[in-house]
Amino acid sequence: MTFNVLKYSLVISAFTLVLGCGAYSFTGISLSADTKTFQVNYFQNTAALIEPGIERDFTIALQDLILNQTNLVLVNSNGDIVYEGEIVEYRISPTTATSSNTAAQNRLTISVNVIFTNTNEEESDFEKRFSFFYDYAGSAQLIGSQKTTAIEEIFERITQDVINASLANW
Repeated sequence: MTFNVLKYSLVISAFTLVLGCGAYSFTGISLSADTKTFQVNYFQNTAALIEPGIERDFTIALQDLILNQTNLVLVNSNGDIVYEGEIVEYRISPTTATSSNTAAQNRLTISVNVIFTNTNEEESDFEKRFSFFYDYAGSAQLIGSQKTTAIEEIFERITQDVINASLANW
């Protein structure tokens, strides 16, 4: 009986120590104790094909994900970590064709160039392009709720990839 109590006490103590120091979380995010704030500058849309509003949607999606997965505080300037960049691609292209030379399936691709700066750990700074896609039937038009769903799914993947590249030490 005392062995089990001792074993559970050690497990709980170790668990508390690991989580209490702020160095690790179950999302894989690892931040230094000095990192308390972040800022996400507005991502401009410089893609050849402009979809109005996606720059705002991406900026908010990235802010929300960081707020949900970390204990960092969002600031407008002088953040310990800073995300900035631009949407560089918004493209719809056929991926497969039918025998009558029409698109059987189309693909929406969005690419974002991200510049990440960590004032406390400059060696982790980077500039990188992140991209993802959404496939839909060639007979469908990408409008309304389908377009909203497509953009949300793409941004969900890209923002998570950005977080993994910048904050997770996997």
